[in-house]
Amino acid sequence: MGANSFGETVIVAETGLGRYQVEARVANAAILIDEPVAAGGLGSGPNPYNLLGAALGACKTMTIRLYANRKNWPLTRVQVDVRHRRADLNARDLFEADIHLEGDLSAEQRARILEIAERCPVHLTLTRGADVRTVLLPVMAAPVQPAEGPSHMDCMNEACVD
Repeated sequence: MGANSFGETVIVAETGLGRYQVEARVANAAILIDEPVAAGGLGSGPNPYNLLGAALGACKTMTIRLYANRKNWPLTRVQVDVRHRRADLNARDLFEADIHLEGDLSAEQRARILEIAERCPVHLTLTRGADVRTVLLPVMAAPVQPAEGPSHMDCMNEACVD
């Protein structure tokens, strides 16, 4: 894997409905993203920060499940509630994640699951920060198909290494 390798491309484009509604497509899946009606949107989907919270919660949930299954621990259900806040555009963001675990787990198992949850790939991305490069393409330029990099599953597997 090279330093310039990327995973799947997410394509986000306006739908033409409402002021802010967009559709994000990746592989065979699509999701509408919008702003609430009170903010001038149609309220037809999560807003971008809801998606960041969902990504964090999904990654924690999946990583916990992967680890518990590997250990054959009696974890029957995982739920992660994520909240986001920030004072203003230049303030540091805060994501708070509450993890609910169901199953007959010992205190030691619960503590280890918390450690694993804090090593999930999206958590690490958010806490260490990320570089974002934005390029304005010429009109009618063909989309770039990036090289494959490690998948989210590869990163979760790495997070679960003892």
